[in-house]
Amino acid sequence: MSISILQSVLALAQFSPKIAKWLSGTKVETISNKIVEIAKEVTNSSSEKDAIEKIKTDKNMYLLFEKALINSEREIELAVIKDKQDARSRDIAIINSGKRNRRADIMVVSAAMGLISCLISICFYQKELPGEAVGIISTIAGIFGACLKDAYNFEFGSSRGSKEKDQTVANIINKRN
Repeated sequence: MSISILQSVLALAQFSPKIAKWLSGTKVETISNKIVEIAKEVTNSSSEKDAIEKIKTDKNMYLLFEKALINSEREIELAVIKDKQDARSRDIAIINSGKRNRRADIMVVSAAMGLISCLISICFYQKELPGEAVGIISTIAGIFGACLKDAYNFEFGSSRGSKEKDQTVANIINKRN
């Protein structure tokens, strides 16, 4: 993926925070291109920079961009869910073949060790560390905690309502294919 597309989609995320939620997995390039194309189409611009500037300065363009995102949200959410479904299917295939997913194991252990390291650092060295360092270490601990949360959500699924939504979307995807 080109850097300019990534920079553009991150700049567009300031107008709609849900964009940041969509930027993960293997479909990030497809989703980023779709969002940038929506912005260019709505603003009738030929470049990403022009589109961003128009959305930033013109409230009507901003509202049109939001409306276009809402209209495209279903398609984008389907791409995100399909990406997760593909990853879960890959994990199931690895387990069914009698192998372990060492990459996932390493990721979870690393996140847990990182979180524990941060917490130990804060507990034992809090008086010796400046406040800014404690703040930075706390932020890093939060990131490691979020990584663990994502791993648990991936492995066990999230809430029941989310599982039902995933099943509904999976049924829609299977009907389309």
